[in-house]
Amino acid sequence: MQNRFQDQNKRLSEFQKEVWVHCPQCNKKAIAKVDYEQKDARLFCDHCGYHKQKSTETKVMGIKGNWELAAGSYFGAPLWLEYPFKNDVVWAYNGDHLEYLENYISANLREHKDRTHYTLLEKLPKFYHEAKNRNALLKVIAKLKNKV
Repeated sequence: MQNRFQDQNKRLSEFQKEVWVHCPQCNKKAIAKVDYEQKDARLFCDHCGYHKQKSTETKVMGIKGNWELAAGSYFGAPLWLEYPFKNDVVWAYNGDHLEYLENYISANLREHKDRTHYTLLEKLPKFYHEAKNRNALLKVIAKLKNKV
């Protein structure tokens, strides 16, 4: 039976409101969340109780504003889900993002419809798409899933 993946045309921004990061205090998994309407970002750690809240107002390329960045970006905290792969890094913002990548990479048949040139899969580096990397990438994803 063939494993099929039907592209849902998701964009990276669909995963950036909740980002798993390393806690600045204990280095265990913490969660950064952002609410763009409230212009508010929060980081909290269930392990040590660390918590921080910030405004989404920041400078990007010298321009100050309420930018819709990935939640972890407001705190400068490193991603929890990242692992070296050859001369690159496999990473995901959270479990849903990791699962989406896993479903794509593991599929023998990948179907794409109505692409816009802005989808997450279209922006991935070439190594994600190559069949020769499938097994190695799935091993990396399994290691990342074990961190969850």
